[in-house]
Amino acid sequence: MNVKEKLKGTLSKRRKHRITGSNLIPAAVLVPIYLKEGRYHLLFTQRTEKVKVHKGQISFPGGAYQEGDGTLLNTALRECAEEINLNARRVEVLGELDDTTTLTSNYAISPFVGIIPWPYQFKVDGKEVEEIIEAPISALLAKGCAGKVTKAVDNKKVTSYYYHFKGRVIWGATAAILNQFLDIFSRVAGK
Repeated sequence: MNVKEKLKGTLSKRRKHRITGSNLIPAAVLVPIYLKEGRYHLLFTQRTEKVKVHKGQISFPGGAYQEGDGTLLNTALRECAEEINLNARRVEVLGELDDTTTLTSNYAISPFVGIIPWPYQFKVDGKEVEEIIEAPISALLAKGCAGKVTKAVDNKKVTSYYYHFKGRVIWGATAAILNQFLDIFSRVAGK
């Protein structure tokens, strides 16, 4: 069984932790994986300074749920088409990760893991996304790449993750999603 099949099997068997709340804005992202030169990679986007929230941050492609989406998976796929010109029919969805929230903007994010084609003719929209960032999963798993801090927020301990990659820092909700994904990937890939 290859890594893709193992990931799909593992994601289908796990119970997803969902977060709901009347003050939370539903959103979804795609955690895009692809095989390039024999190594698995993740695709991230760098947000522009023009967006309303999370200016300049590194994120997975995605955004807020819209009425016409119907499902959060459709939200993630629509946003991928808008932000990086990824055709939804070219994504093989493997499963979901646990919901996570943003502390400053009140989003409840549902992450979907999907295999995307490579090579592919991506095109950033320039309005929401400034740049596409390719990261080999092995680099994100390398010693010294990741860290975590625990702080008290509203009298509760909150652990935040961060990843260093090529002079950039991946943090916030994206780092929390990445941490969960890398934990699962490591187990199925034997890393």
